[in-house]
Amino acid sequence: MTTLAPYAIQTYERCDVLAHFSQDPDCINRQYLTPEHLQANRQVAQWMEQAGMETWQDAAANQWGRYPSKAPNAKTLVIGSHLDTVPNSGKYDGILGVLAPLSLIHYLHDHHIELPFHLELVGFGDEEGTRFGATLLGSCAVAGTWQDKWNDLADENGITLRQAFIDAGLDISEVKNASRLATNVDDFFEFHIEQGPVLEQNDLAVGVVNGIAGAKRFSITLKGLAGHAGTVPMPMRQDALAAASEMILAIERLATQNGIVATVGHLKCLSGAVNVISGATTFSLDIRSIDDALRDETLKLIIDELKGIAETRRIQMDITPTHQAPAVKCDENLQQQLLDAFEATDTPPFTLASGAGHDTMAMAAVCPVAMMFMRCEKGLSHHPAEAIEVADIEAALNVMFAFLKEYV
Repeated sequence: MTTLAPYAIQTYERCDVLAHFSQDPDCINRQYLTPEHLQANRQVAQWMEQAGMETWQDAAANQWGRYPSKAPNAKTLVIGSHLDTVPNSGKYDGILGVLAPLSLIHYLHDHHIELPFHLELVGFGDEEGTRFGATLLGSCAVAGTWQDKWNDLADENGITLRQAFIDAGLDISEVKNASRLATNVDDFFEFHIEQGPVLEQNDLAVGVVNGIAGAKRFSITLKGLAGHAGTVPMPMRQDALAAASEMILAIERLATQNGIVATVGHLKCLSGAVNVISGATTFSLDIRSIDDALRDETLKLIIDELKGIAETRRIQMDITPTHQAPAVKCDENLQQQLLDAFEATDTPPFTLASGAGHDTMAMAAVCPVAMMFMRCEKGLSHHPAEAIEVADIEAALNVMFAFLKEYV
């Protein structure tokens, strides 16, 4: 087997380097179109050039590199992930998916290995949506699905997306020039830490992703009747918080029974005093599945039960949709090519679904897509304690190299 250990170490060390490009001195925080994001792009571009790649930053501030084939009309495979982070993030979410393939390309360049196809690498500028509240901005620009309504979104300092483009030396009116819909992009592949515990639980370094869960989110508001905690008898209460508690347990039960995931991540009691019965409560609902029909079927069961709880407790309920994204299935042919690469490298084959969203979801509008996960310690992500092993990076590089050798 090819020895890629030095390139795995290189990947690991470069993740440390990029961690220093942060707008917050106390943690990793690199948001879209900030000076630190643009600095990271320049550093990645420099590494790309060292790996023999042609480089450019597109109209949406995504950083690109191209390892060209000598055949001008050859297929084009794009590999990539994102370079932005959430506040107080770890070093590897997204970033590993750019730097590991980059090190592999560096290996190809060092060993004068030519490919029968064009290989492009992209570091998307915004996947997390932290700064402006809309996710996948970078990959949506590449996918040709940029929405003009985003232009007037503002960050916490009141800076609009339009102004942020100007500050970064870009023109938002040209962002559609980043689209690759009209260019030769045949397939897209994303490498990413799992952000979950499945691979670690199975003592596996890597796994093939078969699809990305579709998600729906809602804000649910309950209105009851506030009252004194000492004077209103229990049977006479219209306690919005108690109703929310029963609803949250119902959501957990129904999601578990139907084999999907549903989460209440935000709960707010609007009265908030220790001696006041809650008159109003709001909570969030995030429901996901790789099977949209199963998700929606479960959602209907949940809503029906919530309505029943509200009626029994004499609570007024309002459900407002806040987000919707369909599930994305990974291409079966690309999945098989990855599994063949697992076999070629004596890597145990394993397939799993992604419950988190990724740039792959946007790129599915352009071409067939594939993903591969690598385990991370305790499945921890979006946290400074994110941790990976160099040996796992090497295992992933070996699989990716085997995939590239046989890619058709």
